[in-house]
Amino acid sequence: MATPLGNPGDLSPRAAEVLSGCDFVLAEDTRRAGLLFKNLDIKAGELLSFHEHNEEKRMHRVADRIQAGENCALISDAGTPLMADPGYRLVRHCRESGIRVVPIPGPCSFVAALTASGLPPYPFAFLGFLPRKPAELEKVFKNWQEMPATLVFFERKNRVQSTLDKAYRVLGNREFCLARELTKTFEEFIRGRLDRIELDQDSLRGEITVIIGPPDPADLTKDAENVKDLITRYLEQGLLPRDVVREVRKEAKGWSGKDIYALMQDIRSR
Repeated sequence: MATPLGNPGDLSPRAAEVLSGCDFVLAEDTRRAGLLFKNLDIKAGELLSFHEHNEEKRMHRVADRIQAGENCALISDAGTPLMADPGYRLVRHCRESGIRVVPIPGPCSFVAALTASGLPPYPFAFLGFLPRKPAELEKVFKNWQEMPATLVFFERKNRVQSTLDKAYRVLGNREFCLARELTKTFEEFIRGRLDRIELDQDSLRGEITVIIGPPDPADLTKDAENVKDLITRYLEQGLLPRDVVREVRKEAKGWSGKDIYALMQDIRSR
C-alpha cells in the first residue's frame, strides 16, 4: 500500500479505509508509521516492524496469520512498497501460498519525478539504489549503455556528483534531472546535461531521485565515416575485433558495440 511521500493529502481515501480495517500493518519504521496514522486520524491495528533484516524471518509468520483469517497491510516509509524497499519476498511467498495480494496504488517517488522531469517517460528502467563501489557502479551503467531508455534511480546527496560524473564517462553526454523533496514545501527539479554539471552541494538534502535521459542520436560524437577511419586504424595496428570495438567506443560516444561491429564487417568484406 502506497503512503505519502511528504504531503499527507496524497493518501487516498481507499488506503485510509483499508488501513483502518487491518488487523496488523507491516512497516519499516513503526514510529514513523504511527505518527502518520495519528496525524491522519487512522486507527489501524497492530504495527509490526518489517525491513530487509527481518523479512525472511517474519514472512512465514505473517503468511500464517493471514491464512488464519487476519487482514494485513504492507507499507513503505514513504511511497510504494517493494520499489527499492522490502516486501518482494513476502509478496512472492504469499502468491505461492495461494494468498490473495491486493495492490493499493498511490504515491511513488520515481514515477512522480519522471512525469515532471521533462525527459522521455518511456521506455524507462528503474534501477533502485546503485552500488557504492566505483567498479560495480560502472558495470551497472555499462549494462544500460546501449539501451535507448531513460534511467531512474535513487542516490544520496554526497554521492550525486561522482555518480553523474561516472554516468558521463560511461553513457556519454545525456540530459539529466534531479528531483528532491518531492511533494514537500521545498520541492525542486534540477535539470542539466552530463557534460555541464553545476550542483550546489549545500542545497541538496536527503534522498534524491536521479533521471538520466536516453541517448540522443544528435549526440553521436562522430559520423559513420569517422568511425570507419578509427576502425581501420586499429585493425591496421593488429588489434583483435573485440579490442577494436573497445578502443573505438572510447573515442566515438554514442556508438554501440553492435553498430561498430557492423561497420567493421563492412570494412573487412571489401
